[in-house]
Amino acid sequence: MNIILFGAPGAGKGTQGERLADHFGMLKLSTGDLLRDAVKKGTPLGLEARRFMDAGELVADSVILGLVGEVMKQQKDGKGVIFDGFPRTVPQAEALTRILDDVGMKLAGVLLLDVADDEIVRRLSGRVSCPSCGSVYNLYSDPPRVAGTCDRCGATLTQRDDDKENTVRRRLAVYREQTEPVVAWYRAHDVPVHTVAGDRGVDEIQTDLRAVLTR
Repeated sequence: MNIILFGAPGAGKGTQGERLADHFGMLKLSTGDLLRDAVKKGTPLGLEARRFMDAGELVADSVILGLVGEVMKQQKDGKGVIFDGFPRTVPQAEALTRILDDVGMKLAGVLLLDVADDEIVRRLSGRVSCPSCGSVYNLYSDPPRVAGTCDRCGATLTQRDDDKENTVRRRLAVYREQTEPVVAWYRAHDVPVHTVAGDRGVDEIQTDLRAVLTR
């Protein structure tokens, strides 16, 4: 069983994907994790990826797809893969289909975590972290005991530029423009797409996702 877990930035893909992978014994595949691991190990594709990163450029699709292809060859006898937010574009979706065909595998379906943009903005723009110990808080759902101060070490909390409201809204616009068409592409190619409300409790969402995968 190979599935794609989609959702806007901040929809909860990472949390839900990890729990699904643990429950079903699957591999959660994040291209970000793949890139970091390849760069750390100094593999040929990792070295190529580093050249893009050092130049401040997006890593080319050919590198990302090469890494995904290597993983899928190793997973032929595994229990399946959860693709975390990949593919991000229609050309990547087409390439992933070819990769799966080459190893005799197919996609079982797409899980789409549906969260309203305003909720995404609230989640991400409320996120602050400690530059000293790495603790993360949310001003709305999990605030520190003393405003602006880390509970663990007392350092002053900061907010990443990626989590500022204007940046979050730009990230959402990119998602709507580039990634939502991928969902339509899968529907057009008869791949089941299951939408799950992602604005509820973590356990409730997980229960619904597991139910979809065991139908």
